[in-house]
Amino acid sequence: MIDRPIYMKTLQEFRDKKVIKIVTGIRRCGKSTLLLMFAEYLRKSGVSEDHIIQMNFESFRWKDITDSQKLYDAVADKIVHGSRTYIILDEVQMVQGWSKAIDSFLVDFDTDIYITGSNTYLLSSEFSTLLSGRYVEIRMLPLSFREFLDFNTFASNVSVDEKFQKYLQFGGMPAISEYDFNQERINDVLQGIYSTVILKDVLERNKIADQMLLKKIVAFLADDVGNIVSPNSISNFLASQGGINKDRKNPASRTVETYIGYLQNAFVFYSAQRYDIKGKQYLKTLGKYYIVDTGLRNMLLGYRDTDRGHILENIVYFELLRRGYRVSIGILGGKEIDFVAEKPEHMMYVQVAESITGVETRERELVPLQNIPDNYEKIVLSMDKSYVTSYAGIKAENIIDFLLE
Repeated sequence: MIDRPIYMKTLQEFRDKKVIKIVTGIRRCGKSTLLLMFAEYLRKSGVSEDHIIQMNFESFRWKDITDSQKLYDAVADKIVHGSRTYIILDEVQMVQGWSKAIDSFLVDFDTDIYITGSNTYLLSSEFSTLLSGRYVEIRMLPLSFREFLDFNTFASNVSVDEKFQKYLQFGGMPAISEYDFNQERINDVLQGIYSTVILKDVLERNKIADQMLLKKIVAFLADDVGNIVSPNSISNFLASQGGINKDRKNPASRTVETYIGYLQNAFVFYSAQRYDIKGKQYLKTLGKYYIVDTGLRNMLLGYRDTDRGHILENIVYFELLRRGYRVSIGILGGKEIDFVAEKPEHMMYVQVAESITGVETRERELVPLQNIPDNYEKIVLSMDKSYVTSYAGIKAENIIDFLLE
């Protein structure tokens, strides 16, 4: 098992704090392995084996634990009274009413609780109400480029540019590191992950009837990463392709919006709202969607180098999320800034382009940043390798260098 230091450090910092640690993310992104490694960290730090309770509800071993009462009884029977017990529950959303048992563990025993889930159903309004203010969500993503380099083995003569090309092509699902960049085998693995997510976390969870429509929405969003879209524009496109029936009594755009919500709940797609920089407010209409892993996208659509700019934008979006930023799309005077990245202690504006060596392209990317009337950091990221590191105060940086910072 290879360490994921960003997430391990977060768990360690929250250790013994009076909040439930909830690790969420798409299936097979590494949540279970993270908790296994955290349990090992607890043992090495002096916690005895009988003070660590681990259950993975995807294992047949725990098939009989189907509701909150059975979960409570099974865990309570293992708790050692008089000292703290660490409870680690994997894919706990498979247990009906699990949150009631979690609440009781907090009330009845001295516990420190860690759980994972592959659907935002885990954080339903019922759970949020029951445990209001007593949990923290840690969103886990597939491998960053830096992590990708740690997980995979390369010949000594392979350049960092070639390694990045592999990352663009195969993505960051940890499981692919076992297949030595064998395209056919990796596609099989990614197809299995995708099928499981769609079946268990979208279709079964939400009882979707129109599976063909769902697949067409997935294909549209995957093909359109980095473009501003709306449920209505997607609906109109699918209708023009014969993919959906327009019906005033049951507006297709509402169905599309609902299905997109299900895909977001399963962490397949993430969204970015538009932000009016001048008015300092978020706009409710339109936005962009980004797919959680480029390998999944390429498995669905086939690898195409023609839309490389949008793939790079997709990668930068998730890197900003990993670094703790809230990410939105900037709008100023009718022009777009790819990302407005905010966190309490820092804010920056980011443009992403494959290259800005051409005069017209450089002007298109720089002008929106130059028009922003504040002094927050402004940066343009590209694949260029140039001695020019700034343009009138706007930082210019190679994307690979940015990802490896």
